[in-house]
This record gives sequence, C-alpha cells and structure tokens, in this order.
Amino acid sequence: MLSLIQTALELGLIYALTVLALFLSYSMLDVCDLSTDGCFTLGAAAGAVVALSGHPLLALPAAMLAGMTSGLVTALLQTRLGIDSLLAGIIVNTGLYSVNIAVMAGASQVSLNRTDTLFTLARDLLKSTPLAGGHKLVVLAVLTALAVVLLTLFLNTRLGLAIRATGDNRDMVRASSIDPVFTVTVGLCLSGALTGLSGCLLAQYQRSAEINLGTGVLTVALASLLIGRVLARRGGILLRAAGAVAGAFLFRLIYALALQLDMPAYMLKLTSAVIVALTIAVPYLKKQYPLLLRANQGKGGKGTC
Repeated sequence: MLSLIQTALELGLIYALTVLALFLSYSMLDVCDLSTDGCFTLGAAAGAVVALSGHPLLALPAAMLAGMTSGLVTALLQTRLGIDSLLAGIIVNTGLYSVNIAVMAGASQVSLNRTDTLFTLARDLLKSTPLAGGHKLVVLAVLTALAVVLLTLFLNTRLGLAIRATGDNRDMVRASSIDPVFTVTVGLCLSGALTGLSGCLLAQYQRSAEINLGTGVLTVALASLLIGRVLARRGGILLRAAGAVAGAFLFRLIYALALQLDMPAYMLKLTSAVIVALTIAVPYLKKQYPLLLRANQGKGGKGTC
C-alpha cells in the first residue's frame, strides 16, 4: 500500500505541472487550450532526444522551449489569425502529431533504458543518504514546489496581474492600454513550457517517450484542476496552486486504487472518464442537494395535510 501511495504521489507531481499549466491558461487567462495532449508529447519527445544525446539535465529546458513554441503557435493562431481558441488548440494538437514523430527522427518511440536520466543522476547523488530510496520523489517534489513558487511570484507581478485581468475582462484590459494579445501570448507560452516540462519528466521517469504518451492528459489535468478547486476554493494564488497539485495527487491515487480491482486493460479509459465525470458533477450536485431536499420535504408536507 505504501508503494502504491508513493507511485501515485510521484505521478501526481509529474502531472501537477500540466495541471499548473491549465491553472494558468484556463483559470487565470480563461483560455481553454486543447493542444495540451500534443504539447505534452512534444515535451517528452524533445526531452528524450536531448537526454539520449547524453544531456539529461539540458533535456528539461529543451522540453520547456519546445512547449513554449507550441504555446506561441497556439497564441498566434488566436490573436493574429482570428481563429477561435478551441479550434486553434485542435489545429495545433493535430499538427503536433507529425511534429512529434519528426522530433523522434521518424520513430514512434524513443527508449532511454541505456542512457542516464535525471532520476538516475539523483539516485547516484543520494545513494549514501537516507533519501536514496525516494530519490524520484525528492526530485519531483523539488521541481514541483519550485514551479508553484515561481508561478505564484509571477502572477503577482505587474505582467502577471495583467494576465489575470485579461482572463477576468479582456475589454477592460484593452481600455486600460494593456495589449491583450501580448498577455495571451505570454500566458500560453508559459503554460506550454510547464506542459512540456511535465512530458519530459514523465518520459525520463518511465525511461521512454512514445507518440501516444500525451493522449488523455488534458482530461486528467482538467479533472485534477477541478479537484484542486474544491480543495482550495478560497484563498490566494499560492493556496490555489497548491490545491491544484494536491488535486493531481488525489486523482492519481483514485486511479491507482481503481487499477487494484484487476479490471481489463480496455476498461482503464472508461475508469478515467467516470472519475472525470464525477469530479465535474460533484460541485453541481452539492449545490443541488439542498434544493432537492427542500423539494422532497415540501412534497412530504403536502401529503400529510
């Protein structure tokens, strides 16, 4: 059971970076970026190729740069070509399938079994310390905590406040002499960088990157974000960002517990869909429950008269 929790926590921290990306684009900027799946795979592919060349540490900024490029293209389609944000994300996500295969030199999968990764370097560094058995968790906890702190600091800067204001009221921002094109572009680029980093970490974690690695990531990240919103409904940016990370862990834990039921492999997607549906529906049902309760009480009162 302890091993199950540790694995869920490690995967939750990896996917938490994508959840933070959605926190920035969806919650702060009010833009639903549907290119997340392809951007995640792009980060994994770029990071795997750089790690395979013998530079596992440089793989992290390389993946972030690749994800940032994806976010930039998505933003340009929206702001410069007048394409709807949902359609722009679909277009980029479709195009990234070919780009990702090209990044992996025409292959659909890249193996990292015979090269160093960020986690093998951490294992060697911590092998004589009490943290040796949890080297993966240490690395992921440090990177995720750093991402939460830096994102919180950024969103409280003047540019970060402008991005938040753009999500609240784009017309007001435009009237205040702030260019929403610039704020949307910066926001989506940073969101793409976080998503790319998340994909890179997963590739190094499982020592491989393949073309379908990002399939369903957007759904998982959105569900985790909604769980985090329930956990930290009120509070500042730091608390809400921490809630998003906690939501990612809880989702992976629920998913891991579902896997313990020994269900067939083809049922895993359905399990994920059910978890997402319940996550989205619970806040609504929570609001509707008192109304239904009062309605039933009213019907019961009429029947006794």
